[in-house]
Amino acid sequence: MTREVDEFDVPTPHGPARVAVRRPGLCCGLVVLGHGAGGGIEAPDLLAAAEAGHGLFLAVARVLQPYRVAGRKAPAPAAQLDESWACVLAALTRRFPDTPQLHGGRSSGARVACRGAVVATPAPIGVLTLAFPLLAPARRDGTRPDRGPEIDAVDAAGIPVLAVSGDADRFGVPAPAAHREVVTVRGDHSLRAKGPVRDAVAPWLDGLFPGVRDLPPVR
Repeated sequence: MTREVDEFDVPTPHGPARVAVRRPGLCCGLVVLGHGAGGGIEAPDLLAAAEAGHGLFLAVARVLQPYRVAGRKAPAPAAQLDESWACVLAALTRRFPDTPQLHGGRSSGARVACRGAVVATPAPIGVLTLAFPLLAPARRDGTRPDRGPEIDAVDAAGIPVLAVSGDADRFGVPAPAAHREVVTVRGDHSLRAKGPVRDAVAPWLDGLFPGVRDLPPVR
């Protein structure tokens, strides 16, 4: 039986981060998800990914960055996001010792997860990116910086990646790679179609986490 959501704060150098965890009675793994730049942990695609994990005896932790806990919408600098993310991962590792982890998020949160995956201890067994923003918004000169190296570094480290993006995402869609599977669903950067996102994520999680196939379905 699945427990209720447990919410708690994690101290970071930039204020508390807030974590909402839903853990099944039998737990085969932990999925940690971060939100987009101006959004929160109730984004439709994050909830769809969480639902996919809940159906597979996986604990799912959705992480609200300190700047959002403080009520700000403007995102913190990347270094602060990464440091806060690392603090949350350390706290979750203490709560879930010896449990395989998967890291991910949507948009800005996907970038944080990618940057963190290549330095995390323990390393995640996979990274889930939802609406990874391959291209930055245009600068005044019209150029759009490429964020591809962030997700490419995860592939170079040999960590499996599932990238789910809308087929009309104005920030671009990552290309498949040696360790990266790419799924496009109908929609834009908001990825509001929960069903298609859940259907893309669930089988990938099912094949990635050891032990999931040996347990009866969650009811």
